[in-house]
Amino acid sequence: MRSLRTAATALAVAAITLSACTSAATSAPTVAPVTPAPSAAPSVAATPAQSSAPASAAPTPAASTAAISIGSGTLIFPGKLVICSDIPYPPLEYFDPSGNPIGSDIEIGQEIAKRLGLTAEIQNSVFDTIIPALVGNKCDIIISDQNITADRVKQVDMIPYFQAGQSFVVAVGNPAGINTTDDLCGKKVGAETGTTEVDYLTKTLSPACTKAGKPAINSKTFGKDSDALLALQSGQVDAYFADTPPAAYYTIQHPDQFVLAPIAPLAPAFAGISVLKSDSGLRDGIQQALVAMANDGTYLAILKKYAVDSGALTTSDMMTVNKIQ
Repeated sequence: MRSLRTAATALAVAAITLSACTSAATSAPTVAPVTPAPSAAPSVAATPAQSSAPASAAPTPAASTAAISIGSGTLIFPGKLVICSDIPYPPLEYFDPSGNPIGSDIEIGQEIAKRLGLTAEIQNSVFDTIIPALVGNKCDIIISDQNITADRVKQVDMIPYFQAGQSFVVAVGNPAGINTTDDLCGKKVGAETGTTEVDYLTKTLSPACTKAGKPAINSKTFGKDSDALLALQSGQVDAYFADTPPAAYYTIQHPDQFVLAPIAPLAPAFAGISVLKSDSGLRDGIQQALVAMANDGTYLAILKKYAVDSGALTTSDMMTVNKIQ
């Protein structure tokens, strides 16, 4: 999740936002104010649209039945691909009304598992400890809109599969008057612990405030991204900071509560599927499956289903492990 960029290359990100907004406006029903989900998802708040998939979902092309080899790498459970993902972070990963994980990341993971001859099992994880979960054999891979950064690639291998920028969300009417990044000085901004959003707030924006003689940003961190959104809803923070797809998604799902702040979205960054460095067989198999999905149209069909196809990568991007955009 969440890219660390200072440039405002907004056109590509705006396309993601517009695509998400258009889809949600036409296919997602209006939902009630954000409340903790009563379903099987533990401690999950800000439940997204109450449908198992967008009504206008594109059909997924048929995949080859031949399983891709992953060599002699060790899976946690034979026949399963256990996937760590931090839920909810719609439309990339979230729960349907029955508590089943859905979203573009989830379907990409399920399709990869299918092509490896495995059954996908989704493990809901806390983002701040998601890499330790992988290293500690709690899952086989991570698919959770996890940006490729220098620090992360020291710990795991990351296969590029998506790209997204970052945006700020404020309450309707923008009561705190947040129109530029300078307006964040002295304000309370909520973001999920362990993300590059937090890094950007604390290492770039806040020091810029103090250097200009303004008060530092009061960064409020939360164990779950949905808790950061709830903090905005309840007035505990002045803005919520996340990747552009979920930021735009929440403003469409709750137009009476949230709007995107008129700050140019931060430039897109690659997100990667994380695999243990010691398991090159699994890494290469996942990469092969992902490229095959892109070549036969399955990959793009999944992204279009969740209106995030503006974040699609080329196969050449996918073939470069640990590529930082």
